[in-house]
Amino acid sequence: MRCPYCGNATNRVIDSRLSRESQEIRRRRECLECTRRFTTRERVEEVIPKIIKRDERREEYERAKLEHSIQKACAKRPVSENRIQQLVDRIEKGLQETGEAEVTTGFVGDRVLGELTAIDRIAAARFASVFRRFESAGDYAAFFEAADREADAADEG
Repeated sequence: MRCPYCGNATNRVIDSRLSRESQEIRRRRECLECTRRFTTRERVEEVIPKIIKRDERREEYERAKLEHSIQKACAKRPVSENRIQQLVDRIEKGLQETGEAEVTTGFVGDRVLGELTAIDRIAAARFASVFRRFESAGDYAAFFEAADREADAADEG
């Protein structure tokens, strides 16, 4: 770590603390050359796979895109912003845990749909209508029938 004042690479750590969310470590340092103090923050570098689109293009994962699509599906539904953020966090964690360099939009969409169905079926149907390209009322009916079967199976198990 280089001193932001003099550029020297030799310094010592005076104090280390976890952030409130325990997501990063805050370190207070002192430069051994100019004796000025500065703060650094360390965070684990998260590696999320690239996304393979339907047309085979590859894109970097963008949390904002995923958040936006889920927020649209949950518009005017009793789903809090906090719950949406937790859902996105779980999806991201799942993507990291795959260990894959690339995943398809279908893989991500299926994960979102599974999580969203457990939270709010109407929001899940909205998401599914775009993700699975619904074209008729029959598509919605089939979605709700499948969701009901999965809920019944979960209740029995």
